Amino acid sequence: MFSKNLKYYRLKNNMSKSELASLVHVSPMSISHYESNKRRPDIKLIQELAKVLGVSVSDFLSKRNENLNFVHGEFRKGSKLSVRQQEYIRESVEEYMSRFFSIVEILGGEVLPKAPAGHGLKLSGDEEEDARHLREYLHISDAGPVGNLVELMENIGILVLFLDIENDAFSGMNGLVNDRPYIVINKKMLTERIRSTIVHEISHFIFQWPDDMAEKDIENRATAISGAFLLSKEDARRELGIRRSAITNDMLLICKEYGISMYMLVKRASISGIITDRTAKDFYIKAAGNGWKKHEPTRIEPEEPQLFSQLVFRAVCENEISVQKGAELLGSSYEYVENQCSAQGDEEWNI
Repeated sequence: MFSKNLKYYRLKNNMSKSELASLVHVSPMSISHYESNKRRPDIKLIQELAKVLGVSVSDFLSKRNENLNFVHGEFRKGSKLSVRQQEYIRESVEEYMSRFFSIVEILGGEVLPKAPAGHGLKLSGDEEEDARHLREYLHISDAGPVGNLVELMENIGILVLFLDIENDAFSGMNGLVNDRPYIVINKKMLTERIRSTIVHEISHFIFQWPDDMAEKDIENRATAISGAFLLSKEDARRELGIRRSAITNDMLLICKEYGISMYMLVKRASISGIITDRTAKDFYIKAAGNGWKKHEPTRIEPEEPQLFSQLVFRAVCENEISVQKGAELLGSSYEYVENQCSAQGDEEWNI
């Protein structure tokens, strides 16, 4: 689908229609016509567009899955993301899901577990109780740390996509593709923040939010639920004790165990009455001075989506698709896919 691919690669290169038009010596209206599928350029212009955008002609001409229906989440009002960046995020989701569902259709829809229903939980008015209900809804233990959240989402049928977005105003968004929930996350973030963002976005999807609730209040409540989900008051008191007079180095071990930032741990300790507001404020001031507000060191292993790759490798190993097709779907090299799908030699088993 040339029109969609042109728009996607233009946005990926952060170009306006006018900027692209001037580079290939056509009018901005022509680019609009090409992207809306009202007109199609000749092969010479397609080659020029591909050269300018740094892609191959085959990238432009690759087919999109036309059996997909998208319902994208809304960006926050007053978002610092430009309209172009918002369009790029939506187009990136659609381009990725087109490739993803191509392999799902090849292997059969049963390869994906049934996803939880959206807006199936009512808000209680208490974030601790809401967090417990969310854990129950997702079939997670109601106490203790939660493991790899990306893996958990994929295992319960919620699709996860990471994007490199050079704008810290964007953390995440949720939506639906063929009624299946997806979460898109800014890969540039700290792993601990990625985890809290995943819970924030899943809260948007799972809870019933009142129509008359202000957007700011919704965001604050989703953030509060996320914090309680990752570290409940009960867990905080069991791990930290009922009273602390200072922020101490041993608290970093709890950050690592629960997969949360020190900022979140201090916030949860303050909310739980374990430390005073003054102690928390002193920490925030010192942490900001050390650059932690935006660049706190990560203490846990990265969590990344694996499901798409696993499905492609399975299809290659079962001879449903070629290695070349697998590489095209993943946007990776032939050698990488071939290596992942090759049989292990005796020396590799470590038996």
